[in-house]
Amino acid sequence: MNALRLQGLIFSVLAFATAAFSVFLAPMDLPQALWLATLLIVLIGIPHGALDPIFAKDLQQIKTRASWAGFVLGYLLLAALVVCLWWVSPTVFLIGFLGVSVLHFSGDLAPGATVLSRLLYGGSVITLPCLWHADEVGRLFSLMVGADAALPVAAGLHLIAWPWLAGLAVVVVRNRRRDWLLALEITAVGLLALTATPMVGFAVFFCGMHSMRHILRTQKYSGFTPQRLALVSVLPMLAVLLMASLGWTLLPELPADERVVRFLFVTLAALTVPHMVLVERVRFTGWQPRTV
Repeated sequence: MNALRLQGLIFSVLAFATAAFSVFLAPMDLPQALWLATLLIVLIGIPHGALDPIFAKDLQQIKTRASWAGFVLGYLLLAALVVCLWWVSPTVFLIGFLGVSVLHFSGDLAPGATVLSRLLYGGSVITLPCLWHADEVGRLFSLMVGADAALPVAAGLHLIAWPWLAGLAVVVVRNRRRDWLLALEITAVGLLALTATPMVGFAVFFCGMHSMRHILRTQKYSGFTPQRLALVSVLPMLAVLLMASLGWTLLPELPADERVVRFLFVTLAALTVPHMVLVERVRFTGWQPRTV
């Protein structure tokens, strides 16, 4: 069993365990879930994006300090535009962020998965929590962009959640014989999204599946050792932490829950757009490097 399939199996076990705990144990309250999710995402989730220089160097043939400076400037500009969109049009920001997330998460599945399987899988993290945790999803969205922008979006997700679950079940049944692990991964993500509280479920998925799978694919793409990957990520992570610290100080004084949600998800959205510009180009070429 190769590393990616082993990671998928480990994640599935983790997701089923989280689902079981979520059903049989009392759920954490929102502040506890927020701080736990933030810690996991910062320590395990965000670092996968710090490997973007590997793809930039290969795709854009970056070899000089000037070209590196141009890449960093463009990356930061895209991130800043996302933050501006959140400030100017919260509704467009939220819908755009959710749509981009569905497309980006759909790339987790192994080559050979159908487009429908990918979209239903990628969207399950966003839609399925609205079945049993609709109020909490609405509250989280409201903390992020305000109630006027958030509640119509949350209501729309609630309307499509049951059809989405039915479609996901059909995809699992169709894949169970062709690729049992693919079916297991889709099932695990769907069950996690259904049962866990939204913040805990998202953190487990984002860190245990999305981030870890990306790191393994990056290692295979680059041929780097884990130690060298960690070394590559140090400088980008320091830059992210520095900018995040600045962003935290610039946020207006808000209740703790609202401040954490806005900080976490606006930061994720801002980093996701330039990250996708690089990574999706690699994904659609089958994770094959341009250069040796």
